[in-house]
Amino acid sequence: MATKKDAMISSVLLLLVLLCGPWEGCRAHNITAILERYPEYSLYNSYLTRTKVCDEINAHETVTCLVLDDGAMSTLAAKRPLAAIKNALRLLALLDYFDPPKLHALPSGTTLTTTLLQTTGNEAGNLGFVNITNLRGGRVGFASTSPGSKFDSTYTKSIEQIPYNLSVLAVSAPVVFPGLLDTPTAASSNLTALLEKAGCKTFARLLTTSGVLKVFQDAMDKGLTLFAPNDEAFKATDAPDLNSLSSAELVTLLQYHALPTYTPKASLKSVSGRLPTLASSAAGKYDLSVVFRGDDVSLDTGVDTSRVASTVLDDTPVCILTVDNLLLPIELFGAAPSSAPSPSPSASPVEAPAPTPEAKAPSPKSHKKHHSPPAPPMASPELAPSDAPAAAADKADVKSAVGAATPIGTLATAAVVLVTLAMASLP
Repeated sequence: MATKKDAMISSVLLLLVLLCGPWEGCRAHNITAILERYPEYSLYNSYLTRTKVCDEINAHETVTCLVLDDGAMSTLAAKRPLAAIKNALRLLALLDYFDPPKLHALPSGTTLTTTLLQTTGNEAGNLGFVNITNLRGGRVGFASTSPGSKFDSTYTKSIEQIPYNLSVLAVSAPVVFPGLLDTPTAASSNLTALLEKAGCKTFARLLTTSGVLKVFQDAMDKGLTLFAPNDEAFKATDAPDLNSLSSAELVTLLQYHALPTYTPKASLKSVSGRLPTLASSAAGKYDLSVVFRGDDVSLDTGVDTSRVASTVLDDTPVCILTVDNLLLPIELFGAAPSSAPSPSPSASPVEAPAPTPEAKAPSPKSHKKHHSPPAPPMASPELAPSDAPAAAADKADVKSAVGAATPIGTLATAAVVLVTLAMASLP
């Protein structure tokens, strides 16, 4: 005969299944892992990885991927730069859930839906949207919102669904509009001109006068992610006096603002451990960590934090991002002061949200008491972010983990605690 304790155990297991099971299925997905089971889409899948669009897809809780088979993908990619292919793939990632029944039951037979391309903010008007329309004969077509666009892309079959979270559908052709595939590339861009146009004139000038610009240009073929402080960052009251730095220290500081890999904003969220920079060497770490909450991504140096604000250029293997504050390596400027205000007892420090542009880190008193570093390296370090120890348990990892915590998980934990206490009181 079942005892009261057996009944209580069964109840808590059922509660955990109801609370945790569906949520975990909806909370995360891996589009490349799913497509690996379908060899006819291997080329599409490889371009998702090369362009890092897979990271953008996986970062969204609800998304529908319109997938091209190898023939259609080969036609799209032929003689086109990765920057153009990346935008075409973004336009095929719909930020809503569409399974076959929903496609065939559209209100009024048509709808507009936003895509990953629209989230970049680089397209005028609603060009980042896709028109979905029920056509004759039960077909469903996809087209650009550009006037005169034809429904050359049609739904062919369902590949896989995680209900209300991820839908993977095969389509006959990409969705395009005039100018979509004419994306500027790093090879055709002037690095200093791009920085000046983005409001980073001071940073561009320092790169030129210090000679670090040549280092960045040489690294662009292999992989480069540049964090460019805007002009206001150099005018901030807590910014260090760069005139007090030696030439070697200034070079190190500037190289600290770059990674030797292609790591766009969405990919920063998937980084584990600390990131080596172009200033990293065997003699000095000069690394940083990522802190994120929702769509906000910040970089933590151990001295200060800086929000990643906007994307200036995203062309595999080069990405240029702007940041709100100078990145100050602990090896040059020392640790943050211990007298910094401590959080209240009721608020865990790992639950603090990522800093906003108005919220600046406390000004370290040791900014002007910098330490001379070893001679800065002029070549990319061998250690890439993907090689960083996945088990590194630093504060950025903890913050990121807490940032991903869900209300459902909290409810489940509370339920377990309550039921455990109740079971303890039973005979």
